Amino acid sequence: MWCDQLVRGMPDVDFRVVAVTGTGREPVVWEVPPQVSSVVAVPLWGPAPAGRAPRGRRRRVFLAAFERFVLSLLDPACERYFARELYRFADEAAGGTLSAGLRSEGALRTLVKVWRRPGLEVARARPTLHDALTATELLEHALRPLAAPVPESGVAHAVSGGLAALPGLVAHHRHGTPFLLTEHGIYLRERYLGYRTGPYAWPVKALLLGFFRLLAQESYRRAALVTPGNRYNRRWEERGGTPAERIRTVYNGVDPQAFPQVGPEPEVPTLSWAGRVDPIKDLETLVRAFALVRAEVPGARLRLFGGTPRGGEGYRRRCEELAVELGVADAVVFEGRVEDIRDAYAAGNVVMLSSISEGFPFTLIEAMSCGRATVSTDVGGVREAVGDAGLVVPPREPEPMARAALELLADPPRRARMGQEARSRVIERFTLARTVETFRVIYRDLAAGVRPGAADGVVGRPVVAAEGGR
Repeated sequence: MWCDQLVRGMPDVDFRVVAVTGTGREPVVWEVPPQVSSVVAVPLWGPAPAGRAPRGRRRRVFLAAFERFVLSLLDPACERYFARELYRFADEAAGGTLSAGLRSEGALRTLVKVWRRPGLEVARARPTLHDALTATELLEHALRPLAAPVPESGVAHAVSGGLAALPGLVAHHRHGTPFLLTEHGIYLRERYLGYRTGPYAWPVKALLLGFFRLLAQESYRRAALVTPGNRYNRRWEERGGTPAERIRTVYNGVDPQAFPQVGPEPEVPTLSWAGRVDPIKDLETLVRAFALVRAEVPGARLRLFGGTPRGGEGYRRRCEELAVELGVADAVVFEGRVEDIRDAYAAGNVVMLSSISEGFPFTLIEAMSCGRATVSTDVGGVREAVGDAGLVVPPREPEPMARAALELLADPPRRARMGQEARSRVIERFTLARTVETFRVIYRDLAAGVRPGAADGVVGRPVVAAEGGR
């Protein structure tokens, strides 16, 4: 949605879209506007790209490069190899040899050899051949965006960190194209959170997390400008190596006319939530908090709006089983996808956000624009969004969340006042028009060779190639 809004807001700008997708069979849900001259999908989990592994001398060179690349992910003393071998792999991808090379027996044996290298901590975990097969497969899928076509001019804008940054990095490396990185959330942080409970053995996790960490550092190092969606993210970006003068916060925005004040509140005390059913949204804490609310307000309801992504069915079942265990299953309703998201916000007296990680959440500012009081967890840019126009509670703690919800349910005048303040805050600070205009200026300046200032009023400077050799 964010990309669609940005593109449609600039009908005079030529966009060429590279979409990193799942299998490549996903339905197209957005009508492509006329200013988009091309759309290229890069399926991470589709069929393996066609091509043959390097042979002869090229095979030996490739496997030596792969050994250095893997070492860079596991040994801090070898991190200097990462960028050089990453861009070497981009050339292999362009020639159609990377994917087959990474799936080859030679790559598998090379990884096993590195894992058993004396002095590496991972060797103590006794990695298995199955671990090596898993790791090389995951790396092959992760590096597929290196084969995407890249712009020789204009601006290469990655709208996420991680794998989506790979085409922009290659464009900068090959052609000097200014690389712009927007981070709504911190991709690396979310990988750390996700891999904690992932199904992989520790050697596989160590390898992949090393890759994501060094990819983040390379992205921060090469970006002409990094535009986090909130100030909270700046800490990760600065720690990752981005100079402060190359960071500019650009908040998400909504159209207040598209999200007007919603109608009267429901008569039955109701908490509503909107989003995808995913562990990062921490619906288990929300259900636990609701059970505490229900103990005080027996007729209360919790309505959860949003789909369950593929692979998330088990998490949804856990949440449903938790509601049964806590005795509130009759009052917790998984509504599924809703045609008009405004109906989700109108369904509650209070709109809840229970995530353990967020950037600058659209659902929160949409609910605020609709004039609803909110209770949100203190993650990412939530506090920046809410200000004094909502209640903010610690993540993963049901009791404070329940107390905040009970406070608002018991005080209709306060809810109404808070909802009005929330809508006013969105209109003053977080409109879509402001977001689009900010990026228009950034595009113009970067394409002209000027780095936009890190804050309003700062004079731009010429864009200089990022430090370090190519």
